[in-house]
Amino acid sequence: MQVDEEAVGAVLNRLRRAQGQLAGVIAMIEAGRDCKDVVTQLAAVSRALDRAGFKIVASGMRQCMAAADGDAAPMSEAELEKLFLALA
Repeated sequence: MQVDEEAVGAVLNRLRRAQGQLAGVIAMIEAGRDCKDVVTQLAAVSRALDRAGFKIVASGMRQCMAAADGDAAPMSEAELEKLFLALA
């Protein structure tokens, strides 16, 4: 299974946002910024990554439901559970 076409744009935007935010965290650390500011920005990176991951999982679930009607083999419940737990 692949990330469906509807989700690709959102996933890439969220990953690019996280990439930019992570570069900001690195710059903040290199500049000796306050720890509270660094942690706040790092939390934003984490949220962006989580949102991208959830979008990927949702895409897999949509495909799993669609596969119940026909073509591709559906993703098993264990595989879906593993994807969700990987985000924790």
